[in-house]
Amino acid sequence: MSEQYNLANPEFYERTAMRPTMRTWIKHTGLLFITFVTSTIAGVLYPFGLIGTLPEGDPQTWPEIFQFIESLPERYLALIANAVYLLFTNVEYLTYGLSFSLSLLFILISHEMGHYIACRIYGVDATLPYFIPTPPMIGPAGTFGAFIKIMSPMPSRKAVFDIGVAGPIAGFIALIPIAVIGIATMQTATSEQMASSGGIVFADPLLMEIIAWLLGMDLNFGIGNAFYFAAWVGLLVTALNLIPSGQLDGGHAIYSVFGGMVHRLTGIIAFVIMAALSVLGWIYFNSPSGFLIAILLGVMMRIRHPEPYDKRPLDAKRKAITFLTFVIFILCFVPFPIRIS
Repeated sequence: MSEQYNLANPEFYERTAMRPTMRTWIKHTGLLFITFVTSTIAGVLYPFGLIGTLPEGDPQTWPEIFQFIESLPERYLALIANAVYLLFTNVEYLTYGLSFSLSLLFILISHEMGHYIACRIYGVDATLPYFIPTPPMIGPAGTFGAFIKIMSPMPSRKAVFDIGVAGPIAGFIALIPIAVIGIATMQTATSEQMASSGGIVFADPLLMEIIAWLLGMDLNFGIGNAFYFAAWVGLLVTALNLIPSGQLDGGHAIYSVFGGMVHRLTGIIAFVIMAALSVLGWIYFNSPSGFLIAILLGVMMRIRHPEPYDKRPLDAKRKAITFLTFVIFILCFVPFPIRIS
């Protein structure tokens, strides 16, 4: 059916959103399965799991440096093979890996289906979620997340807002019980473990701090587990998506509420702040992760936000939900999420 705009009811198209074909289901299910495999392996590897990182070398001369680099693929494959072997032969490793991957995928699926269902409600064409698998340790969680692709114009600012915020709200609700389980089952580090701790340190978002306070836990002495790390990654993904820039979820919300000019301004401000935080993170915490976020926001600044047909302002209820998404962002965001000690 051809796409038509209904002036009598400008919130919706006179059409039904496209339905996935069997071929589409197979493709997206295949990506989800591959992501499940890579995230399960990643769950038992450093920095989230029970298996350490690659053996370190100390090359001094150029021949030693070249030899060290040449050996990396072989050592990486050996590490992955060992992780797979342990997953198939050791129940403890399998339980840990599945706890991480299933928890993380539950959060990601909830986020993307929030977007997808909102698209269906407004008659907007959208793909099923594309899951992005990555080699374990290269993408630390075994995935770079997921996304849906909008295939048709937005009918109204209300639709832009609802579709944009439905994802992070759904994902945030999904991760709360996982965070509670992770903190409630967290073991307390011994003095020997505290003395030998080092490497990557994960900064706790405010939500984690609140849950720990309610449960009478001190995160400074806790040892992260699969549920904690899955919730931590989910909080990071939610925070990144709620940054008010470009076509991130936060960008959609800002555009819907305040219009294009404010949307462009907040994108610039977000980029400048993140660039500054990246430099500070590198200087004080030896962490380059902030530069990746700054690059993402730099790209987002250059992407023009599509204009909906109906540009009427939002109602008071949705403006109140905007404040809710800001609260969620505060609960999820940490300026320096990864620190290297």
